[in-house]
Amino acid sequence: MRHALGRRPARLKISDRRFAFLLMLPACLFLAAFVLWPLLRLVIDSFFQISPLAGTRSFTGLGNYRTALESARFRNAALRTLEYTAIVVTMEFVLGLGAALLFTALGERSRLLRTAFLYPLMIAPVVAGLLWRYLLIDNFGIVNSLLARIGVLSSPGQISWLSDPHIALFSVALPDIWLTTSFMSLVLYAGLQNIPPDVVEAARIDGAGPVRMLTGIIVPLLRPVIAVALIVRGIDAVKAFDVILIQTNGGPQDATNTLSLLIYNTMTSYSQPGLASAMSVMYLIVMLAVAVVAVRMIWLPGRRAR
Repeated sequence: MRHALGRRPARLKISDRRFAFLLMLPACLFLAAFVLWPLLRLVIDSFFQISPLAGTRSFTGLGNYRTALESARFRNAALRTLEYTAIVVTMEFVLGLGAALLFTALGERSRLLRTAFLYPLMIAPVVAGLLWRYLLIDNFGIVNSLLARIGVLSSPGQISWLSDPHIALFSVALPDIWLTTSFMSLVLYAGLQNIPPDVVEAARIDGAGPVRMLTGIIVPLLRPVIAVALIVRGIDAVKAFDVILIQTNGGPQDATNTLSLLIYNTMTSYSQPGLASAMSVMYLIVMLAVAVVAVRMIWLPGRRAR
């Protein structure tokens, strides 16, 4: 009796590998339910002609892919997406690098300025889109009203920021530039802090001017940081959706209709889930290819040297 009472209960032994698997199991189940399964359904639906109203599905093979590639609207949206990405990333890099250099020159005196400069990162893209829509809207927008008041414009309706097809794409890019330039400046500022001060001082002693210092010392030393920042922002800009949807919804005359908006409208407005799925799959393949190339260029730099 005493022997039975004094016996310690047997402990369940589990290996470290099984324990790690149990810890990862909830996250794996979540990803399988909300990422893997929708992605699999997306690929499957791309091979079918689907009519949501009639509730019918007919297998078309690669027909949806052929229809998308033959569509001038799809090709134009792809080129417009690249143009939008180039505008956003270029402007953010130039402004972000300038802000980072200013913060570095000011040193500790830039602490409050850096904090204020990061405030746009806290604003939701939908809110930013609405804000800039009212700033740039024709006739009574704040921007045009101020320009007309100081004499730059003859009337508030002289520039149609969001209704002129020639400048609409640049106009819808302004909120994105305003939102994420602070991210670019933050990354570049962190990279500038890792540049050895003795290298900069030696260049100054040798008589290097500001332009030579920037192009010959700072930018080459910042090349890995610049590559990461450009690729991260480039991939994010390619997916731009909510900012453009709030401002123009792809108009005027499809001037701001990017791939994300085209896929969304094909699914909802045109009721063609199969075609939208095919566009999404091709979109995803291109993005994965860009990501693979970026990883090989940044995290495997030694392979190019060989």
